Amino acid sequence: MVNPLTPEVLADPVALTRALVDIESVSLNEKEITDCVEEVLRAAPHLSVRRFGNTVMARTELGRAQRVVLAGHLDTVPLNNNFPSSQRGDELWGCGTSDMKSGVAYALQLAVSLPDPRYDITYFFYEAEEIESRYNGLFLVSQAHPEWLRADFAVLLEPTHGVVEAGCQGTMRATVTTTGRRAHSARSWHGVNAIHAAAEVLRRLATYQGRTVVLDGCTYREGLNAVRINGGVAGNVVPDRCEVQVNYRFAPDRSPELAQAHVEEVFAGFEVTVTDLAPGALPSLTAPPAREFLAAVGSAPVGKLGWTDVARFAALGIPALNFGPGDPNLAHAQDERVEIGKLLDGARTLRRWLTTP
Repeated sequence: MVNPLTPEVLADPVALTRALVDIESVSLNEKEITDCVEEVLRAAPHLSVRRFGNTVMARTELGRAQRVVLAGHLDTVPLNNNFPSSQRGDELWGCGTSDMKSGVAYALQLAVSLPDPRYDITYFFYEAEEIESRYNGLFLVSQAHPEWLRADFAVLLEPTHGVVEAGCQGTMRATVTTTGRRAHSARSWHGVNAIHAAAEVLRRLATYQGRTVVLDGCTYREGLNAVRINGGVAGNVVPDRCEVQVNYRFAPDRSPELAQAHVEEVFAGFEVTVTDLAPGALPSLTAPPAREFLAAVGSAPVGKLGWTDVARFAALGIPALNFGPGDPNLAHAQDERVEIGKLLDGARTLRRWLTTP
């Protein structure tokens, strides 16, 4: 195909966002968009470019005292009658407009148009953020080429509606199992109903009060919720097993070990099996590039309620923040959209941060 990311498109963050949205890139189908992004980056003489799978890394080598990362994922959730893009008044609509091709547009425009930034910059355009972690481009790079990730600070261009969202919550998924004894439902007193036993699990969830934690002025609210229940054998059988799947979102001052211990304490007396556990990330507001970035944005940060790849950078000792024009409440929605004003404001903010001494 002819690359739609022409010089004219690259010069305009609004047109660039639309062009990126109009390249379909549902998770694991990112080759076409990655090819287009790679071609543009390799044409910029001031960038060193590497590719691993459908993840592209481009970096300046100016010998600056500090290096920062701008990172955005190229994939989207499945289309939902919201492709291709459209402009409606002062908004762009379409799959990926908010999460997060408007953020990708920021990084791509800066990468090709800013040969002499105040920091050395590493740009990541990566695959498969919206699905299982084992496919995630940043994860794969961290395993194969960890040196690509080295930096003093990182900005993940996730949708934040133009505010800085610091750190992120940790997330844990677990299965709480109740057991009983099978019996014919006509003679149920011979059995013990495992689904009925799950009522106590649900009672504990219904009365659970999550912590509210303030770290560096950023508020993180915890939550523990049932997200699925599996149980039953047949229409005439008292079941002997029921599984309640729970999701715990915890503040970044808790380690994964403490999070697991807390959930096990809440469900004491029941079998608890952890199926997925990822640490959060502390706000990381003290690194010099972070302070300078906050000054460029000009508003106070808030805590990130959710898990993002800032946690991957935090695990490597790299302070990281979330910043992007999209509204996170519209991510993955059929009516996903981004405000053009927010998009333009954010583009100016990033350029000001990267060019003002």
